Amino acid sequence: MHASPSIMSLKDLGIDPLKAVVSSVSELYKLPQDTLNTIKADLIIDSFRFHYENNKYYRDACNEKGINPAHIQGYDDLIKIPLIPIAKFKSASNHELLSKPLTAIEHEMRSTGTSGIPSISRRCSGTIDLAVSAIYAMYREFLGISKGAGLYVCPSTEEIPEMGMIKALNMLAGLLDTHRFMVKQERFVPEDAIAQLKTWDKQFTRHIIGPPFLIHRLLQFLKQTGQTLKLDKGSMVITLGGWKRFTGQMISRREFSLMCEEYLGIPANGIRDIYALVESNVVAIDDEHQVKHVSPYVHFSVRDINDLSKEVPAGERGILAILDPLALATPGMILTEDIVSLVPGESPSGRSGQRMEYIMRAPTSLEFGCCAVNLERKMDEDEATENACPVTA
Repeated sequence: MHASPSIMSLKDLGIDPLKAVVSSVSELYKLPQDTLNTIKADLIIDSFRFHYENNKYYRDACNEKGINPAHIQGYDDLIKIPLIPIAKFKSASNHELLSKPLTAIEHEMRSTGTSGIPSISRRCSGTIDLAVSAIYAMYREFLGISKGAGLYVCPSTEEIPEMGMIKALNMLAGLLDTHRFMVKQERFVPEDAIAQLKTWDKQFTRHIIGPPFLIHRLLQFLKQTGQTLKLDKGSMVITLGGWKRFTGQMISRREFSLMCEEYLGIPANGIRDIYALVESNVVAIDDEHQVKHVSPYVHFSVRDINDLSKEVPAGERGILAILDPLALATPGMILTEDIVSLVPGESPSGRSGQRMEYIMRAPTSLEFGCCAVNLERKMDEDEATENACPVTA
């Protein structure tokens, strides 16, 4: 298999193709789909070869299935790449996932769901370099933020430095003029959040950032106390962390959007939800039509629930498999426990690439939530004893 001429040309110039693509998000979304698929496949095939050659655990898993780099020649072969069940990141043997020595690991990121067992994702300096560039490029493409004030309805990274959800949201602060974290010692007081928003009035465009369950609490408080706020033109509500509460109850996206418009003055196109996994470097962000676009260099393969070797057609539900070429320290070929569908047809936004809809966590999963679920559970326990927040819905 030979890489495409464009990829080879970059390598000949001493330029890392991965670094080139993560900083060229807008350009990639403008490419014809076949061209984008070719570039994406070349990057993933290079990544597969690297992990096959440098990771005994993964190589053994591939050999058990009779697959080696010679079998993966192009885009149509990506479905053959063996996947690592995401549960492996929670296992006591997760060190086996390393394709680089432990001494090369710069950062460990964790996500803890309902079981309390952390999923540990290790990243080397090269992966961190790529992930930082990739996340900021996606933020700029879909959020377009470069100023304003951010009301973070979540804890700070100072309180929970290892939580992936908080780390990703905190990166937005670097694009803002000012920001405040409104959850302290696992307590959220809506009155304080409203007062902070009012102090920024007529000074900054005000954005509200956090997991859906906490922003929903703020909206419920406004509703129950008969208050409305009129945020600024260009204000956004940016969510990350899943829409299922620790009780198992789903937060209605439609109801959430209507409440944002009624109580904050933010229309539906100003609400941007983000799908991300601590184990991967993918970021899928809502466009102005509230449809999530997958990072253009990452491939989503939606598998038949009853036969994981087969893909389902676009528009049908299945188990999400992620092929992430940015993962250098561990293989980025992951079988998740999320049920999703790929959105068929062309995007009204004019972007190429994959679009996805998150449905739910698979019924067979031991977890039904992410770090936001665990955070809510802990907060709810505290509030039950201390009544720190008057709104519990």
